[in-house]
Amino acid sequence: MFLPDKENAVHKAWIYRILSEIADDSFLVSVMYFKGGTCAAMRNLLDRFSIDLDFDFVGKGSQMIQAKKHLENIFGRLGLKIKDASQKIPQYFLKYPVKNQNQRNTLKIDTFFPPLEGNKYEPVRLIEINRIMYCQTIETMFANKIIALVDRFKRRGSIAGRDLYDIHHFFLQGYSYDAQIIESYSRQKLTNFLQGLIKFIENNINQKIIDQDINLLLAPQKFRLIRKNLKNETLIFLKDELKRIKENE
Repeated sequence: MFLPDKENAVHKAWIYRILSEIADDSFLVSVMYFKGGTCAAMRNLLDRFSIDLDFDFVGKGSQMIQAKKHLENIFGRLGLKIKDASQKIPQYFLKYPVKNQNQRNTLKIDTFFPPLEGNKYEPVRLIEINRIMYCQTIETMFANKIIALVDRFKRRGSIAGRDLYDIHHFFLQGYSYDAQIIESYSRQKLTNFLQGLIKFIENNINQKIIDQDINLLLAPQKFRLIRKNLKNETLIFLKDELKRIKENE
């Protein structure tokens, strides 16, 4: 996974340490399937740094208590402190030790339950930790990223510039997305969802949102190259995709 700054090596090490422990737990690995930016970066599908661990909880709701116990046992063994935790789902804000108090020292683990209808998974060997875990397929991951920009706003009232960057990057790489996941989530035709997404980006994404989020996840030179073009290029990708779909209907 790409490091924008050498100080992030400590954070990266803790991500890998926790992820390895989860992968080695036969119960956790059966109910928590890997997803999100860190998963994409570790699979070389994304070229930015990612700071969180995200999972789809594919087990039953009744298994969450057991999952939380397993996770908290891992945190205890690793000497991590729980700063905050959800009472409902396996969601944690963890604090790890650092020498310099100005360094990043918190890590978030989040789970999504229930997963989006139609999500698909595949076993993947994650080379950097030498473990096999079930991960979202590329098509599922791309669909989830297209959804994430508006879903984050609906659920939390926040907008993350990295969501825009990820959509842009996946289009740029020529990846395909699972349209059925988007339609199932939005309960509308894909063309209608994309039209709404385009308007959302036009009306809500500004340079400040892009700068304050993405500048910490990319190398300075790469960030300077993309920052002013990211919004416009993403809109071009989406508008071209919308036109292509309409022409094939």
